[in-house]
Amino acid sequence: MSDLQFGLDTFGDVPTADDGTLATHAAAIRQVVEEATLADELGVDVFAVGEHHRPEYAISSPETVLAGIATRTSRIRLASGVTVLSSDDPVRVFQRFATVDALSRGRAQVILGRGSFTESFPLFGYSLTDYDELFEEKIELFARLRDEGPVTWEGRLRPSLRDAEVFPKTESGHLDTWVGVGGSPQSVVRTAKYGFPLMLAIIGGGAERFAPYVDLYRRAAEQLGTEAHPVGMHSPGFVADTDDQAVETMWPHYRIMHDRIGALRGWPPITRAQFEHEVAHGSMYVGSPETVARRIAAAIDALSAGELGIGRFDLIYTAGAQPAAARLRAVELYGTRVIPMVRDILGR
Repeated sequence: MSDLQFGLDTFGDVPTADDGTLATHAAAIRQVVEEATLADELGVDVFAVGEHHRPEYAISSPETVLAGIATRTSRIRLASGVTVLSSDDPVRVFQRFATVDALSRGRAQVILGRGSFTESFPLFGYSLTDYDELFEEKIELFARLRDEGPVTWEGRLRPSLRDAEVFPKTESGHLDTWVGVGGSPQSVVRTAKYGFPLMLAIIGGGAERFAPYVDLYRRAAEQLGTEAHPVGMHSPGFVADTDDQAVETMWPHYRIMHDRIGALRGWPPITRAQFEHEVAHGSMYVGSPETVARRIAAAIDALSAGELGIGRFDLIYTAGAQPAAARLRAVELYGTRVIPMVRDILGR
């Protein structure tokens, strides 16, 4: 497979400013725009921003940020990572991303997901008891909206539509749509059912554990008569000039972020030894360009056996309040050194 793509993902983590204090949410959003602009200049293929509604993250409306990035860039694809479709309205999601697609001249990409956080459900008046059914209904409706014709649809949790036309239309007649999956076989099969590309969120343990999901996606698409696409994967990491610098920059901020999330989910605090084990053996790509490139290439290779493999790798390059300058340097190293080295290792 020669068309291997590389992306960068962020949730708009609020960074540390030059004076050591936390930046404002407004400054954090502008920082993301600067990082995306640099990624575009350096030839990174995709820039994705995620949706959260928490104090440590600045981005709650990915489409708005992507629209701003669209006016500053010329070639990089602009994605959400992810759009929490369950607590949003499919019609409005389509309209907003069709608008980004117009501003970017066809570079918009929506990655739909159920979300690993649930703060958007009470915020927008949805019940977590409907967690699964909300996504089932809304992805079905979104799949129909992508045809860009009149839509007649009926569900239980969202008002029905009768011959509804949705505007604006895209110029190409096709809004690039993926589904982000965290590790549920049912979600993999659902993605194949609608013929969407699959983005695997691999955030812990060895990447090879997800090889069965790549195979399941291929087999499900074959049985359902839909198209299977090259699979994407995204994982956390951080690139600096040396291994030690990368680890020491990421660890204190990652620890705070991990333990804050863990407190909500009943996880024990993470130890330095656990972090270092994940960096050395798991799905966390932290280190110098050479180290990160070698480990990314190994992960892609582990999941690319057979007829269908990994066609895209996205690095979640922010994790907590890392210094803004270090983040820009990480983007620079990823674009100028990591990507060419991975391509060279894999011959792609």
